Amino acid sequence: MEAKNIAHNYSKNPMSAILFGSRWLQLPLYLGLIVAQCVYVFHFMVELIHLVQKVPDMHEADIMLIVLGLIDVVMISNLLIMVIVGGYETFVSRLNLAGHPDEPDWLSHVNANLLKVKLATAIIGISSIHLLKTFINAPNLDEKVLIWQTIIHMAFVASAISIAWIDKLMTHSDDKH
Repeated sequence: MEAKNIAHNYSKNPMSAILFGSRWLQLPLYLGLIVAQCVYVFHFMVELIHLVQKVPDMHEADIMLIVLGLIDVVMISNLLIMVIVGGYETFVSRLNLAGHPDEPDWLSHVNANLLKVKLATAIIGISSIHLLKTFINAPNLDEKVLIWQTIIHMAFVASAISIAWIDKLMTHSDDKH
């Protein structure tokens, strides 16, 4: 019955149908991100094989840098999954995973604001890994590189705090209405 009413409303206003249907234009974008995810999986495997092959001849700092690179790939991959699944669920169509044992906890209450906060947090994590790699390799780098990477990282932190604060204000404001 509900689907029949929706179809009837669209037949009365074709512009609404076009506008609402335009959300499906995002599907190729999410499919492209899945391809990017495959590229990261391939890159991870290549780096892991290099690590295993070279480990007898490596120093601990070199191993740590490669492992941090692997962690970085995993964190970027997690970011991709959040964007793909959360974005599709929020902006394109419901995934209807309710009750599925593998449904991520955050997906049941995902919205655009929560997705922004999660993405900002993930970006801080990725930036932290890059900054740690930089500090481990600090003797080989120019002081300006260290300063600028730290400033950029702090800008990410400030942005994430601002996004979370605005989300909290908006959520608190919505609760009052």
